[in-house]
Amino acid sequence: MDDSSSKPSRSRTPCVGMCSTTYGDLVCRGCRRFSHEIVNWNAYGEQEKRAVWARLNAFKEQVVLGRIDVFDAHLLDARLKAHRIPVDADWGPGARVYELLRRGARMMRRLDAYGLHARPPFERLDPVALRDEIDRDLLTLAEAHYERYVAVTLHFDETGS
Repeated sequence: MDDSSSKPSRSRTPCVGMCSTTYGDLVCRGCRRFSHEIVNWNAYGEQEKRAVWARLNAFKEQVVLGRIDVFDAHLLDARLKAHRIPVDADWGPGARVYELLRRGARMMRRLDAYGLHARPPFERLDPVALRDEIDRDLLTLAEAHYERYVAVTLHFDETGS
């Protein structure tokens, strides 16, 4: 969408109000940021914030577009606008679809009314179950990324080896 009035500021947090890092998770189950990113968010510069946003959106593109095809991007964008769901102009289709499902899956009856089609074997799932499946896979991907790239670096920094 290119409607700048619906464009969230990049300085705004990716938080969705369901933080699990307060309970000891290293990866938030809500926004899928790492605990140190949540703690340090307000101290981050724009480049660091953009890097976090880019990773989160790349994961959404990978997971969502592996399950859902966007056959009508204009219809998707029109529905996002009609439902007042803000998205950034530079978000790809997967991130836009994810935001639609995150905020509106309970109200959706048919994906095709939003320019979407679920790929096999996901076409059997209703929008809420599809969103929940995507959420589980996004968390798994974020946790794997943390273990592979962040935890190793933090361990190396602490031990020097």
